[in-house]
Amino acid sequence: MKASNMSDNWQPKPGDRVFHPRRIRRYCLRRVLGVTALFSAGYGNVGSSIYYALGIVALVAVGATPVALAIAGVLFIFTALTYAEGTALFPEAGGSASFARHGFGELGGFTAGWALMLSYIVTISISAFTIPPYLGYFWEPFKGNPIIGTLASMAIVVFLMIINVVGVRESSRLNVIYTAMDLITQLSLILLGGWLILAADPMALVNHMFGEGNWPPTWTQLTTGIENYWPNMSGLAFGIALAALAFTGVETVSQMAEETRHPQARSPRALMWMTVTVLIIFSGISVVALSAMEPMDLATDWARDPIAAIAAALPHEGLQTVYEPLVAFLAASILVIATNAGLMGISRLSFSMGTHQQLPGGLSRIHYRFKTPYISIILFSIIAVIMLVPGFFWPDFFQDLGALYTFGALLSFAFAHLSILSLRIRKPDLDRPFKLRLNIKIKGRQIPITAVIALIATFAIWLVIVWAQEYGRLAGFSWMLLGLLAYYAYRRHKNLPLT
Repeated sequence: MKASNMSDNWQPKPGDRVFHPRRIRRYCLRRVLGVTALFSAGYGNVGSSIYYALGIVALVAVGATPVALAIAGVLFIFTALTYAEGTALFPEAGGSASFARHGFGELGGFTAGWALMLSYIVTISISAFTIPPYLGYFWEPFKGNPIIGTLASMAIVVFLMIINVVGVRESSRLNVIYTAMDLITQLSLILLGGWLILAADPMALVNHMFGEGNWPPTWTQLTTGIENYWPNMSGLAFGIALAALAFTGVETVSQMAEETRHPQARSPRALMWMTVTVLIIFSGISVVALSAMEPMDLATDWARDPIAAIAAALPHEGLQTVYEPLVAFLAASILVIATNAGLMGISRLSFSMGTHQQLPGGLSRIHYRFKTPYISIILFSIIAVIMLVPGFFWPDFFQDLGALYTFGALLSFAFAHLSILSLRIRKPDLDRPFKLRLNIKIKGRQIPITAVIALIATFAIWLVIVWAQEYGRLAGFSWMLLGLLAYYAYRRHKNLPLT
């Protein structure tokens, strides 16, 4: 009793050192985004790909380009549905990495996240690299001089780095404005092209798609041996794989879930609106483009600025005068959004992975004032700028970037589908605000058919990339091996289990 009273009445004496524990402050991402901001960020990444993916796909799929885009569009629907269920289930930054972490543990989450990180870095680079060719309408050296064009691309990445450090709300406002203008322009191009080009000569589309040398495969090639048939079919398959350039916008919406108000409802809604819009725009633009020109012209002279080719092909000089500068400006704008969306996505992904100790914790550090993961934004902006260096001297840089992008993106999408299936089996009683329909029952578990089909198709297309594209295969597997080694070293250093 006496000791207790002494303890209660104790006061520090002069010279005594008193320990005051530091107050720990936990910074969180701000929930400021609504459906419009999510849609614009996602569409900025998905919709922008038509400005360069159309030319890349035409290079390998030739006249079958609309078919390749249509097949990829079906897979895009299934992928968007998978991400809608996963994002509503786990409304946090991370996307497929978050799904895989819940479905397969830390190692699975890291593997999916590291693959996705590769696709985000390439998204930043390839989107920024495609902006100068469109601006070449205003100043030819942007398109014709690789040094000037590459320097301009690097400057765009640095500008967006500053915007994203300042705050997500400022960058999302920029997305909304440019997305609205771009949608209006693309829809008007589809209507004008359909009326003045396609309706005026419907056989032009037929000849450009099915003419000799434009369609893989012909009946003669099919009957003369598999050695003549396979290269054409592989071209179509590779075109479908490259058309998957559009898919990362799905990840962008998921990455922003932790900054979204009521994400369980608004994230799936934004994904559905984005899916419908993308399918309309992609199908319309591809048909009009193949009506206006031969596929090889689309794949060569207009490879990096194919939508500018549609504006130049309008049959009235007055329309060309209006649309050529408009397309140049808006294409550059929407590609800025895509670059920005890639940067937003990778910064949020690294925030999530750092929070769960899959990457060094510094990458998840939030700025005390702007509430943004500023260290990861700056770091990956620098990496994206370095990745653009081959643009000064590498002739095949554009095509190789596309293949490397799909390597990482398709692998992460396969993880997303597999994770949703795993969670349906292992944790069937989880509350799912958005649940995939068209289920089959296996041992009492509801298995979504769309996720199964998408998993098989996505993995098959990824195998096509691995088989057909040497650069994507070597660089992609090197990236994955480097990441797994770093993950092993970091987890061992922290005395954490690998799984």
